[in-house]
Amino acid sequence: MIEDEGGEELLSRALAGEADAFRALVVRHQRAVYSLAWRMLCDRQRAEDLAQEVFLQLHRHLASIESLAHLSRWLRRVTMHRAIDRLRREPPRGTASLEEAAELAAEEEQSDPLLRRRLQMLIAELPPAARAVLLLRYQEDLDPMEIGRTLKMSVNTVKSHLKRSLAMLREHLQDSPEQACAVRSRPDPAT
Repeated sequence: MIEDEGGEELLSRALAGEADAFRALVVRHQRAVYSLAWRMLCDRQRAEDLAQEVFLQLHRHLASIESLAHLSRWLRRVTMHRAIDRLRREPPRGTASLEEAAELAAEEEQSDPLLRRRLQMLIAELPPAARAVLLLRYQEDLDPMEIGRTLKMSVNTVKSHLKRSLAMLREHLQDSPEQACAVRSRPDPAT
């Protein structure tokens, strides 16, 4: 059965032109791609459309993929760049509930639904590049160097986006002292 196959073998078969192997690769990565797209765009339909575009682009560029790790980086990079481009062309339509999101790539540590909702709204207000950096850092758990490679930014630019974004989140959360303390007390391992 193709779903049980190892990732590298599946990639090799997809590179050889096997449609079923490519389909299985898409199935393996669709949740992560959709999750990133949804977090950036805050709209289910737009995230689904973007994920479909990413996989169509993957099909056209599959020959350039060298390994499974390269595939994951490529999917992240293309998803984030397409989402940033789309946000620049079309402003966000608003926020959606967390329940609408696909399973997240990284486990969430927050258990306070009000804080989670407030953070989600504040993150949606960030400029597209800053939002991408924040999501890659805290949703995908990438280090600043990997984020820089993914978004084609210098490490210092990534750290600057993280620092400014976190400062903005802290500032907006100071309306509620206990929420501000929760964000302030959580150290950022990236800096």
